Amino acid sequence: MSKSENPYVIVVGIDYSPASDLALARALELAAARQRAEVHVVNVVHLYGTQTVVDGPAEPAGFASVTLADATALLERYVEERRRSLPGSLHSVQLRAHLRLEAPAHEVAQIAADLQADLVVVGTHGKRGIARLLLGSVAEAVVRLAPCPVLVVRPKALPEQLPAIEPPCPQCLEARQASSGAEYWCERHRERHGQRHTYSQRDRVGVETEMPLTFHR
Repeated sequence: MSKSENPYVIVVGIDYSPASDLALARALELAAARQRAEVHVVNVVHLYGTQTVVDGPAEPAGFASVTLADATALLERYVEERRRSLPGSLHSVQLRAHLRLEAPAHEVAQIAADLQADLVVVGTHGKRGIARLLLGSVAEAVVRLAPCPVLVVRPKALPEQLPAIEPPCPQCLEARQASSGAEYWCERHRERHGQRHTYSQRDRVGVETEMPLTFHR
């Protein structure tokens, strides 16, 4: 079979979150536009002894500890539910499930290479902080590692705005100058910042340990 006759292969990374549901929906839409297409759904779990940690809304914290067999069954049910909900135009799309261990970005990229995928689809939510580290960094790593184009899907909404960095407070600058650096904050900001402990490198040297920390107010 020539390359032109091969099915269009799409790999989708999922973690049972709304963002990954959106990624799978987008992958199915793209597959429907092809005469022959395969969508390979990949979930990556972390293995701890005989248990796996599965990302998703199964627990209040967003994680569930289950056996490897249960994780496999969960993924198969997820894919089968999506298969049954497909409209008639998508019945020709082949849906396959793949459970992998440990490194999400690497495993998604690796299976894309193994299957000679034409496209990888991953979801992200545009959040910052810990949530971004958990999902956003995976999407970014897949973009770097995948051997084919990567589509990053996110909800249609304005991105969260990062907090602006404020200019220094003029009163704090005056207090710092007037006290020759002994006081950093004005009266308004003193309660928020407090009196921070500081130390200099020369304070680290001592007679007994040679590495004490002498703190100064």
